[in-house]
Amino acid sequence: MSASDFHSITNTPFAVQFTHRVRFTDDVLGNDSSILLDLLESSEGKQPRVQFWVDEAVAEANPDLKQRIHQLCKRNLKSVQLAGNIQIVAGGEAVKNDIHVIERMLKCFNHADLDRRSYVVVIGGGAVLDAVGFAAAIAHRGIRLIRIPTTTLAQGDSGIGVKNSINLFQKKNWVGTFAVPWGVVNDRQLINTLSDRDFRCGFSEAVKVALLKDSEFFARLHRDAESIANRGDEAWTAIEQSAHWHLKHITEGGDPFEMLEARPLDYGHWSAHKLESMTDFQLRHGEAVAIGVAVDTIYSSLAHGLSISDANRVIECLDRLGLLLDHPALRQTDELFGGLEEFRQHLGGRLTLTMLNGIGAPIDVHSIDHALMKTAINQVVEMVQQAADRR
Repeated sequence: MSASDFHSITNTPFAVQFTHRVRFTDDVLGNDSSILLDLLESSEGKQPRVQFWVDEAVAEANPDLKQRIHQLCKRNLKSVQLAGNIQIVAGGEAVKNDIHVIERMLKCFNHADLDRRSYVVVIGGGAVLDAVGFAAAIAHRGIRLIRIPTTTLAQGDSGIGVKNSINLFQKKNWVGTFAVPWGVVNDRQLINTLSDRDFRCGFSEAVKVALLKDSEFFARLHRDAESIANRGDEAWTAIEQSAHWHLKHITEGGDPFEMLEARPLDYGHWSAHKLESMTDFQLRHGEAVAIGVAVDTIYSSLAHGLSISDANRVIECLDRLGLLLDHPALRQTDELFGGLEEFRQHLGGRLTLTMLNGIGAPIDVHSIDHALMKTAINQVVEMVQQAADRR
């Protein structure tokens, strides 16, 4: 029998079981600490070893935070072993723009002898969750990660997701992995120190997911926008609903690791990511997303059948949330349109963008009419000015 007789081709699909653990608390480091401790499973009867990473801005806004973490661990010596010092890391996009920060994180993991059954608990905004999550995902091919998001943006959106990354080559999220976090704890108390600007930023992602998934949710956001912007109870309901839809999309949408050609939860993001890099990240992510959602909503009304009245409701909602913004970079359309190719490259294959045929009725499109998109951008700029004049 010759060697050629042994040629064979096998394609065997298989599935991997994941559990996405999401919790909501009022005070995770105080009265609700048992919820965090319950996420820490012992291995072979040994205490779970945990290393904490904290966003510098969160630590500054909560001077007693490190002390509260130490007290939590001391009160529960049988349940948790603190592995090394509590690590503080720069917040915002700065942490994602310096690849050497990842090396520091890996050195800390190694020095503390963390292994696959150890835990990294990261407390911070979305950028810190992204960066620490990336380091945890590549150390030992995956250390258990527990996210405690401290922004409205991260609690309702990125903190629930299965992506982590850093920026490279002046491109947003160019380096990263897909990794399901061991757990996510959305804590209300840790949101209280956010500035009004950062508090409002998160609700652009809530508007986005509502436009894609749930017209009734969007109607509530539109109705309650002013109360949400002013930190009313409706804000917490909106965060929980946004988190619910992101979780549902990840666990039931059939494509959690974006193996297909569409990124439906990235509605408005082709321009948002480019605007962030074009402005050297002067725009917050939530602000850039609000601009991107506004532009793609108006474009959808011009090109894809979204009613003018619905498009206007979206613009009104963003305005009442304090998120209807303009930036000079929006007029640099030749550079901005480079974001389309970067968006395509991120997935590979042909360009696929999500647009709207109606609220709660997304569609995939594979090309953009640049002239019509410029018209949409100009209309958004005019709407921003009109809203400013009314105020």
